Amino acid sequence: MRSVWRHGDEEENSEEEEMTVKIRFFARFRELLGTDIMTDVVAGTMFTSLITTIAKKNPEGYAAIFDEKDAFHEFVILMKNGKRIDIADAAKTPVADGDEIAVFPPVAGG
Repeated sequence: MRSVWRHGDEEENSEEEEMTVKIRFFARFRELLGTDIMTDVVAGTMFTSLITTIAKKNPEGYAAIFDEKDAFHEFVILMKNGKRIDIADAAKTPVADGDEIAVFPPVAGG
């Protein structure tokens, strides 16, 4: 999106770059929120903000990922392009065009 505005006699341009990212929820999160969600975001969108926006579309899905203080549950596993993102870093981690975001519940196995 591009906007133009005037300040005195000079013209300034501002571009709000739109990007597309893919969000994949797994296991119980997928049942509640879906998977392979393609969404457009503006430049500067942070990881936590993106997941919050998508998760709020289903209150049960939101409650499964976030606690009563709107922070990620400590057991949630976050990944960006195959690399793990620490929950503490998610709020200051920007997403970029073409990123693949993955959100996992706790994994158990044997």
